[in-house]
Amino acid sequence: MIYIGLPQWSHPKWVRLGITSLEEYARHFNCVEGNTTLYALPKAEIVQRWREQTTDDFRFCFKFPATISHQAALRHCEELTAEFFHRLSPLENRLGQYWLQLPAAFSPADLPALWHFLDSLPKAFTYGVEVRHPLFFMKGEEEQQLNRGLHQRGVNRVILDSRPVHSAKPHNEAIIDAQRKKPKVPVHAVVTANNPMVRFIGSDDMAQNQALFAVWLKALPKWTQTTTPYLFLHTPDIAQAPELVDTLWKSLQDVLPQVGSAPAIPKQTSLF
Repeated sequence: MIYIGLPQWSHPKWVRLGITSLEEYARHFNCVEGNTTLYALPKAEIVQRWREQTTDDFRFCFKFPATISHQAALRHCEELTAEFFHRLSPLENRLGQYWLQLPAAFSPADLPALWHFLDSLPKAFTYGVEVRHPLFFMKGEEEQQLNRGLHQRGVNRVILDSRPVHSAKPHNEAIIDAQRKKPKVPVHAVVTANNPMVRFIGSDDMAQNQALFAVWLKALPKWTQTTTPYLFLHTPDIAQAPELVDTLWKSLQDVLPQVGSAPAIPKQTSLF
C-alpha cells in the first residue's frame, strides 16, 4: 500500500481539468496534505463538509498549527493541542498522520521539548516530524539523537526533497518564490516508523523532475514491503501539479503496480 497526493485539493486552474472540489480530488488521489491548519483551524462545519466529501479510504495529513510548532515551540500548549484534536475529531478514522513541521530555529537543544510534546499526544494516531535545523542533517550525534527518539516513539521523520526546485533555473516568479521559501536541506531517506512521508518539491522542468525522482523509484518499493509510505508531489506553481503526476506515474506504476492506472485527469499541457 502507498498513499499518493498533492499539497492541496483545489486550484482555480484545476477547474478546467474537472477537479472542482475535495470530493472530485478524492476520486483521483487517496490522500492530501493539510497545510491550511498550519495557519488557522477550520470551522467545525467545514470539517464536517470534508468528511461528507470523502470516504473511509481517503487520508488527510494535517499540520499542527504554527501557534503550537512555531510560536509556542511545543511548550505550554496543552489547550491549543486539545482544541486542534477536538476540531478535527470528525475525521479521526481518515487521518493518515498528524504532522509537526518545525522551524529552522528549532535546534537539538530543543529535543527535550519535542520528546515531552510527543509523549503527551494521544496514542491512537500516527505522527510525523519535519525538521529544518542544519545540525539534524549532518549525520552526527544530534541527528542520531533525533532519529533514535523518533524511532523509539514510532514517529515518522518527514523527508523533504527540494533538490528539483533548487536545481531549476530561476526564470519565473513561481520558481524564485519557491527557492526563497523551500528549505535547501540534504535528503536523508530515513525510515523511523511505519508511515514514511516523502515531500517531492518538483520544478517546472518535467524532464529534470523525472531524473531526480529516480531515487524514490528505488526506495519506495523497498519501503512498501514493510511500511505504508506517503508521497506528496509539489510544483512551484501548484497549477502544474497534475502535470507532474502525469510525468511520474508511469515510472511509479512500473515499480509499484499496486498504484494502478494514472488518475484520469484530462491532459493539461495546453493550460500552462
